[in-house]
Amino acid sequence: MRPLRTQSVETGFLSIAPEFFESYLASHAVQLARRQGHSVEVADLRDFADGSFRQVSDSPFGGGRGVVLRALPIFRAVEALTGRRLQEKPGQPGGADGSLVAALTPTGFPFVQRTAHRYAAYDTLVLLCGRYEGIDERALEAVDERISIGDYIVTGGEIPAMAVADAALRLLPGVLKAGSAEEESFETGLLEYPQYTQPAELFGQRVPEVLCSGDHAKVAEWRQAAAVRATARFRPDLLETIDLTSQKR
Repeated sequence: MRPLRTQSVETGFLSIAPEFFESYLASHAVQLARRQGHSVEVADLRDFADGSFRQVSDSPFGGGRGVVLRALPIFRAVEALTGRRLQEKPGQPGGADGSLVAALTPTGFPFVQRTAHRYAAYDTLVLLCGRYEGIDERALEAVDERISIGDYIVTGGEIPAMAVADAALRLLPGVLKAGSAEEESFETGLLEYPQYTQPAELFGQRVPEVLCSGDHAKVAEWRQAAAVRATARFRPDLLETIDLTSQKR
């Protein structure tokens, strides 16, 4: 067993399939985050397992199909990644510890944009990727949070973990241009307004005239109304949770 590093990472993936992350780690968003001094790394759970076979899974107690990820390698890996024992309570964003360990699992609460903002505030974020029939409950009970990206099943937690990390990383200062994320879908509780580009007319459909008017006040007013219409059409459930009178763009 070898520790990942002697100091805490800032965004860490804990997985038995680190090859999943190769293309993501080379992506533009990750490179921009790294240029701002933010580290993004992957830890192979097998590096924290015992024996020459580095076994990280075993048959479930009580019988049943498949195998379950063992808890002990997870406890060891989290301590190496964050410098704290998983049994200890998490720190607060900007606090003395400031780390958060979240497990990607179907039993988690839904990951939404406000969660991304909260995760971006932590000094260290570790995302534990589930596999097989799941994770030993003793490890799940010890992590700080369980999260899910939707009510469906995928092969493992790697792809969901990349989605979560990307949503948080792009909120870090310097990753996006200032103000770029402010009008995106979900930032204000609404979907984003429709976007258009050249040509101004295509197959008999023209871009709304107001967008070509140069009147910034009227453009802002149109976009606000268009965002409400888009939300009512595609995600009417969102309108139940926001106060439209307070919406300003």
